[in-house]
Amino acid sequence: MINPMNKRNALKTIVASAIWTGAIGQFVACSDGGMKFTAIDITGAEYARDFALTDHNGQARTLKDFQGKIVMMFFGYTQCPDVCPTSMVEMATIKKLLAKDGDRLQGLFVTIDPDRDKAEMLKAYMENFDPTFLALLPAPDKLAALAKDYKVYYKKVDGPTPTSYTMDHTAGSYVYDTKGKLRLFTRYGTKPELTAADIQQLLKQTG
Repeated sequence: MINPMNKRNALKTIVASAIWTGAIGQFVACSDGGMKFTAIDITGAEYARDFALTDHNGQARTLKDFQGKIVMMFFGYTQCPDVCPTSMVEMATIKKLLAKDGDRLQGLFVTIDPDRDKAEMLKAYMENFDPTFLALLPAPDKLAALAKDYKVYYKKVDGPTPTSYTMDHTAGSYVYDTKGKLRLFTRYGTKPELTAADIQQLLKQTG
């Protein structure tokens, strides 16, 4: 098992270096209302409409729990060496960039590695980024169905020992508006300032 203090120090290093990482690419999309987003506009998508998962505090959660907030949802795992912690750092940065509206952003982290990611580990992982962010735990036998519903790719990659495997997975976040409607998909590497601007637009539109 990775030493928690070593992981915390590594994450702090990532925080210092990754906050202003440049975008890999930009995509501008227009919704039916003429709004322009940097993220991919998936308004009206017939998938990823809701979930029923348990958070790291043992509480049952669905999208209805976050009515009135923008929900930003990322799929990953705690032992991910780069993409996952960088994405969570960026999510925390987006919350700060929203200033007075930051409290209206709910960050969610869905583990794709429920065999290793237990509740206490996930809780500590979230505290590295923002204590208001929640980790969600699919039951191992329900993960495949959840990933299919969310069109999320994941695959176990064997390591030198049975417990040292890694996970290939989709890198990006879903964004729901304050009414619980799926609106955007933000790609990994997008500048936090651009995603914060997208979220401000959604807040103005949906209240």
